[in-house]
Amino acid sequence: MTEPLKKGDLFHIVATSSPINNKEDLYAGIKVLEEWGLICNQVDVVNRSWGYLAGTDEVRFNELHPSNHFPLIAFARGGWGSSRLLEKRQPWKEGWLIGFSDLTSILLARLASGFHGGVHGPLITTLGTEPCWSKERLKSILFGNYIPDIYGDPWGGGISRGHLIVGNLTVLTHLIGTKHLPNFKKSILIIEDIGEAPYRIDRMLTHLRLAGILQQLSGLGFGSFTSCDINESVENEQSFKLIEVFRDRTKDLKIPIVSNLPVGHCSGNASLPIGSQAILDGNEGRLSLSL
Repeated sequence: MTEPLKKGDLFHIVATSSPINNKEDLYAGIKVLEEWGLICNQVDVVNRSWGYLAGTDEVRFNELHPSNHFPLIAFARGGWGSSRLLEKRQPWKEGWLIGFSDLTSILLARLASGFHGGVHGPLITTLGTEPCWSKERLKSILFGNYIPDIYGDPWGGGISRGHLIVGNLTVLTHLIGTKHLPNFKKSILIIEDIGEAPYRIDRMLTHLRLAGILQQLSGLGFGSFTSCDINESVENEQSFKLIEVFRDRTKDLKIPIVSNLPVGHCSGNASLPIGSQAILDGNEGRLSLSL
């Protein structure tokens, strides 16, 4: 169990993915954490780049694993680059990590190594524009307060319990065959994505089926799949709708399934502590944490 934060704790900002070019969004997120009584260590990530990455692999790796211990590591933005750092041995430390999208690889690799405290939630550059309920939810997780349930569209299947695994579908799929995926047996998996056509979502869900991952789950949730459905402006395009792909690829699983959960690339990205015990109610469309 990761120790709750308290006022006066330091947080460390890390950019392991794409460059940070919008300092206004960055500082808006920092302001939210500071309003909670947390103290920013330093900001070295603005306008730092190496090609399409926020610095060389060495710079980003050392930033992810500072010599000093910080109770909270907050990721600046997503994009691409975090998985590259997993080629080296990871000297994980206890504490909280917050991020999503490309940071799925870091969160899941750390969980696979036996460390808790990872939170699938807003990045520093998105936190400032999150609605109040989303900010309060993240604060509650970090400070050990009550965490309300979230709701989506119920697909039936009853009620299941299991440890919570949350992540971006594309990033998660590209970790298959590595040591950086946690145990999916009897877990509740929540997935999200952005900018992927239905046929590519089909391909990734099929990959999860072929790897035997979906068949191990006790429950499945679909978060936000932003800009992933059919482009209706393109005439005569033959395709399945995204919801049709979801239903076809999961209809034989016989587990609780909930869609349209407020998780992912959406305004109102509900924070979820991965590795925690959760309850998924497929009849009411509810995801609860049983901390």
